[in-house]
Amino acid sequence: QKPIPVYGDGTNIRDWLYVRDHCSGIDAVIRKGRLGECYNIGGINEWRNIDICRLICRLMDELRPLDNQSPITSYESLITFVKDRPGHDWRYAIDATKMNEELGWAPAETFETGISKTVSWYASRYNPDQIQGIGIV
Repeated sequence: QKPIPVYGDGTNIRDWLYVRDHCSGIDAVIRKGRLGECYNIGGINEWRNIDICRLICRLMDELRPLDNQSPITSYESLITFVKDRPGHDWRYAIDATKMNEELGWAPAETFETGISKTVSWYASRYNPDQIQGIGIV
């Protein structure tokens, strides 16, 4: 098993949005948005990178448990903190209030259901060696 790298101490914060919700947000802007206006499409759902990584590891433990012969008992034990890149933003925040107030749009998925669907999709299509190279955070 290869290490799962996480920048810095993993406390950087990002706003997360399920891909289909992002697509429906774009559709709402196209259909209902006013010409020349700017709209931020966001999940109104901020998580620390390390918490996302741990959640994905727990989901993988359920969906694709590690081999009993492996000295590693959980994907979470593969998390390795690496030097953060210079100037890395601590937090990316999106204010999507305008989307809701003017266009009546909000994400349909909760973060938990969206990430579960995403991890399940990858786990059902790729073997562990193929997904090792995919960066999580």
